[in-house]
Amino acid sequence: MNTYIEAFFDYLRVEKGLSSNSIKSYKADLAKYRKYLAKLGITNPREIKRQDLTEFIFSLRGLLSVGTISRILSTVKSFHQFLLREKIMPNNPSTLIESPKLEKKIPSYLTSQEVAKVLKAPNLKKNQGLRARAILEIIYASGLRVSELVELRMQDVNLEVGFIKCKGKGSKERIVPFGKLAGHFIKRYKEEVRPQLLKESQSPFLFLAQGGHRLSRQSVWKIIKTMVKKARIKKKVSPHTLRHSFATHLLEGGADLRSVQEMLGHADITTTQIYTHINKTRLKKIHNQFHPRAQKEGGSGDK
Repeated sequence: MNTYIEAFFDYLRVEKGLSSNSIKSYKADLAKYRKYLAKLGITNPREIKRQDLTEFIFSLRGLLSVGTISRILSTVKSFHQFLLREKIMPNNPSTLIESPKLEKKIPSYLTSQEVAKVLKAPNLKKNQGLRARAILEIIYASGLRVSELVELRMQDVNLEVGFIKCKGKGSKERIVPFGKLAGHFIKRYKEEVRPQLLKESQSPFLFLAQGGHRLSRQSVWKIIKTMVKKARIKKKVSPHTLRHSFATHLLEGGADLRSVQEMLGHADITTTQIYTHINKTRLKKIHNQFHPRAQKEGGSGDK
C-alpha cells in the first residue's frame, strides 16, 4: 500500500504540479484511510471494496466536520482514480459514492470603511509598521492568498506597470494588477525596510523577517490579526478576509464575474459566484432597513 501511495504523491507533485502544502494535506487524508484499511487487514488496493470505503466515510461522522469529511473523500477518490489509470486496480470502488452535502458559507468580509481603518493601523515610523502596511495594501489591492504573498519574489512585482506575477494553486501562474497606493508602500518597504532586514544576507523573496529569512504565513496571519485589533474591528477576521473583501468590493463596484475569477485565480467560476451571494444579502438587508413597506405584514389594505 505504501508503494502505491508514494507513487500517487509523485504523480501529484510532478504531473499535477501541486504545492508542498497541498501534498501535505493529501498525505494527512490518506494516512487516515490507510490506518482504517489496516484495521480491516487490507494491505493491497485490489482488496478494497466499495463497502469498505463507505464504512470508512461513515466512521468519520461525528469526529470531523462535514467539510473535512468531504475533502478526505475527494482525496481518496483521486487516489483510486490514479490506481485505475495506472491499471493497478481493475475498477474504482469510489465511483458511486457521493460527497456529503455542504452548506455554502458566505465568506466574511470587511466594509471599505473597515478596510481603511485596518490599512491605517500600522505605525509607519517603525520598520515593522511599514512592512505591515505594504503587506495589507498588496493583499487588499490584488486579492492574493497569504501563501501566494509569502512566495512573491523581487522580480514578480512590477512597480512601473503595476502588476504582480504570482503562482496559485496547482502552480498556475497569473498576472494581477494593483493600484498606486499599494505600489507606493511596496516601493517604500523595498527601499527603506527590506535592506535593513536583509543585512549581509541575500534572498529572492520580497517580504522578509528579521535576519533576511522569508516571512512565514503564520507571521502574516499575526500581522493581520494585530492590525485588525488595533483598528478596533470586532469581526472575526481570518487571513482570507482581505481577499474576500477585495472580491466583494470589486463586484459591488461593477466588475464582471469573469474578471474577478481571473484575478482571484479560481479554476471554476462557481467558486467566484459565492461573492454574488454577499451582494444579494447586503442588498436585501438595505431593502429591509430602508424600504417603507419591507417590514409590513399583510396586504396593502385593498379588498
